[in-house]
Amino acid sequence: MQVKKNPNADLNRNSGLYFVIGLTIVLFATWRALEYKSYDEVQHEIALLVNADNLDEEVPKTEIIRTTPPPPPPAAPEVIEVIEDTEDVEETIIESTEISQETVIADVDLDASDIDVEEAEEDIHVPFAVIEEVPVFPGCEGLSAAETRECFNQKIQEHIQKHFSYPKTAEELGIQGRVFVQFVIGRDGHVNQIKTRGPDHLLEQEARRIIASLPPMTPGKQRNRTVSVPYSIPINFKLM
Repeated sequence: MQVKKNPNADLNRNSGLYFVIGLTIVLFATWRALEYKSYDEVQHEIALLVNADNLDEEVPKTEIIRTTPPPPPPAAPEVIEVIEDTEDVEETIIESTEISQETVIADVDLDASDIDVEEAEEDIHVPFAVIEEVPVFPGCEGLSAAETRECFNQKIQEHIQKHFSYPKTAEELGIQGRVFVQFVIGRDGHVNQIKTRGPDHLLEQEARRIIASLPPMTPGKQRNRTVSVPYSIPINFKLM
């Protein structure tokens, strides 16, 4: 059976023409896009003309003050009279106070009994670890050297535990730590020169108060001579 087709219904009949027309339109649009030019807008400046005739300013009139010139200086005399100095001037002679080799010094007889010699006692510091006779804490009398040294350390610990009081402010703020205390047992047996180093001034102040309350002791001796003895001890502040 043969298919019947209307020749007017052929869709590919004018395809070549349509292709040429479309290509022409595209080329024309491309050419116009390449040939397009843009120009900046011209900004017109407006000049303000000022009339120079209106710039004249009125200059105030000034008055010249005429002052009287100063008088001329006095003229020098025509004849200068010379007066001779008839008074005699006495010259003051200043004697030298330096001593030369020719100066004779009077001999003075001195007796040894006329000279007072004062022996200055030097404050010697001997560390606690090497001193021959350690300071004696009250209650440690009559013991040997080794026992006196051990008793001293024990009494210091007992004194700190007895007088220890945690600062309230430091306790509220949670401040704790170890305070290193150094002090000197003087030649009179009293504690002085207390130095502290710790994490907070509140703890240092409390450690200084405890050491300052130590009782008087028998001073230490080195070669049968009373001397000052430095001593160091740490005080631990710890919150439970």
